[in-house]
Amino acid sequence: MSESDNKQSTAAFQVMLQFGQTMAQNFFEGVARQHAAIQDSSGAAAASVPLPETEAFTRLQNSFAERHITLWNTLLQRNPGETSEPVIRPEAGDRRFTSVEWAESPVFDYVRQAYLLNADFLKRVAEELPMADGRAKSRVQFLTRQYIDALAPSNFAATNPEFIKAALESKGESITRGLENLLADLEKGRISMTDDAAFEVGRNMALTPGSVIYENELMQLIQYAPLTDKVAQAPLLIVPPCINKFYILDLQPENSLVRFVVEKGYTVFLVSWKNPKADEAAFTWDDYIEKGPLTALDIVRAVTRVKKPNVLGFCVGGTILTSALAVARARGEDPVASVTLMTTLLDFADAGELACLVDEASIAAREAAIGKGGLMPGQELANVFSSLRANDLVWQYVVGNYLKGNKPQAFDLLYWNSDSTNLAGPFLTWYLRNMYLENNLRVPGKLKMLGVKVDLGKVNAPAYLLATREDHIVPWKGAYLSRGLLGGDTTFVLGASGHIAGAINPASKNRRSYWVNDVKAADPDEWLDSAVENKGSWWLHWSKWLAQFGGKQVAARGRLGNAKYAPIEPAPGRYVKEKA
Repeated sequence: MSESDNKQSTAAFQVMLQFGQTMAQNFFEGVARQHAAIQDSSGAAAASVPLPETEAFTRLQNSFAERHITLWNTLLQRNPGETSEPVIRPEAGDRRFTSVEWAESPVFDYVRQAYLLNADFLKRVAEELPMADGRAKSRVQFLTRQYIDALAPSNFAATNPEFIKAALESKGESITRGLENLLADLEKGRISMTDDAAFEVGRNMALTPGSVIYENELMQLIQYAPLTDKVAQAPLLIVPPCINKFYILDLQPENSLVRFVVEKGYTVFLVSWKNPKADEAAFTWDDYIEKGPLTALDIVRAVTRVKKPNVLGFCVGGTILTSALAVARARGEDPVASVTLMTTLLDFADAGELACLVDEASIAAREAAIGKGGLMPGQELANVFSSLRANDLVWQYVVGNYLKGNKPQAFDLLYWNSDSTNLAGPFLTWYLRNMYLENNLRVPGKLKMLGVKVDLGKVNAPAYLLATREDHIVPWKGAYLSRGLLGGDTTFVLGASGHIAGAINPASKNRRSYWVNDVKAADPDEWLDSAVENKGSWWLHWSKWLAQFGGKQVAARGRLGNAKYAPIEPAPGRYVKEKA
């Protein structure tokens, strides 16, 4: 390399280095200002955001500088038409820069690698922050990731070669389509992730036959029609989360957990939560327990004449269900034969990425705004969940829909993901404070629900606990902690994949795998070290476990409901079709 090339390289490197360091400093100063603003407005303590210690920061700067020099020199020595070995590669699963256009052009190759170097530098700075408050540090790391994801060159027309290629090949039509998609989404109020016209609840989703046999102001209770001549005497009641629509458990016949259980010979009942509107915004945690699982259990017993049904709770539905069982036990009842909890937290010590968004200041603000009555709009809640995986659930569609002018493909899971639900303010704020912030449910007698003190240790029915290994909403190690709280025998199973894909793993396809271990280790890592991996769906393992508590085989019930609880309308009912 000539002396002039060296000077150019040094000058360019200094510019990029200064840009990266300035970007880092400005970002973390901005986070500090945000924390100070929260503190001023709420009166609650907010953590400061100090930069890493000098030695650590110097080490990060030196590494950052060396890699930028290598990148610049590599591209200077690259001949036209050639590609070079990248200095930095995207993380596994990052599909933003996989198209050949990024590698073929030295300019775009430099743009993507410089971005990845700057992003890596910011992440490392966030990791090195000397903050004693783990929750505050996690929040800074979360905000850092949001900042990094938003600034990706793939998100902007001028720095995305795929946009340029699509525009040239379509003679500008892709730009026109992209603008049309943008205007349509602005009118809709959200980013389109799938072809909404391809799906309709009750037409080609939530198709398992049944009837609504009861409804109150908070839920409908569905009883599903039998699909076998004989059924287990003990029925199964399913309590899904109230923050989503229940049909994640009944998407299509081939991936429906509800249909799977019915086909296995069980009488299945399911709670379908109401999507609350403004005049239904005062529901509390106690309301959800009393008008949800406890009422549903009474009706299931009346219809089937079985004193102890089996129950299943999913996500926050599992937290609500277990709380209801603790209330029943405090009243001296022995309510169920078995409990299944899918991706559920009872001990919130390890509450995942959502926990970093919850602190005293944010909850105090919510309590002031909607704690006495009011709604958290469903779209706001959906945006929070999307932000946890912004590249997959936000920016991918910004690029595809608006820059490239594509229409998203039809995908039932993403249709469900976009079908948001409102939450009643009193319920939400109580849940956030007592679970995520103060972690009170794990303490025997700490919380009072429906006038009684609850103790999860008194919930002594056999329990099947399902967690998933890549779950960012309910970390599997957090779900494992339930074993130390429940009073009965527990079977813990770890499924592959994430919160939804790991749980909704149909036995018909029998993909992925799951881990089992009969040893009840105190430490989740110890449990995993000796766990055995099994190929296929955990549904099959669970159905064998559940069979222990089904009782004798009896003739399938010919009618749904009974004289008191007669069918009101066909499944899936009205409540699940209501939009936020």
